[in-house]
Amino acid sequence: MRDELTDLGAQVVGISKDDISLHEKFKSKYNLNFTLLSDPKGEVIETYGAWGPKMFGRLGIQRKTFLIDPDGMIQKVYARVIPKGHNQQVINDLQRLRAE
Repeated sequence: MRDELTDLGAQVVGISKDDISLHEKFKSKYNLNFTLLSDPKGEVIETYGAWGPKMFGRLGIQRKTFLIDPDGMIQKVYARVIPKGHNQQVINDLQRLRAE
């Protein structure tokens, strides 16, 4: 699926408050093939509105996806992402955006 995303001009990037060494372990454990950025202070995470209440009122990073165009404009936000099937949803929306 990642190849389809990159063929559509997308770059896949994840971000969390974890440090880079934990990211490397996480990427290795789950065989991830995309960039993970570290935001230990949560500044970018908060700017994108991805920090807030999760289950049982605890605060944490909310799993979200943002489609950002080459001009830096957010074209679509997926809140409360469920990983299964999400890749195809993003691919469909990228194809639609390219056709417009």
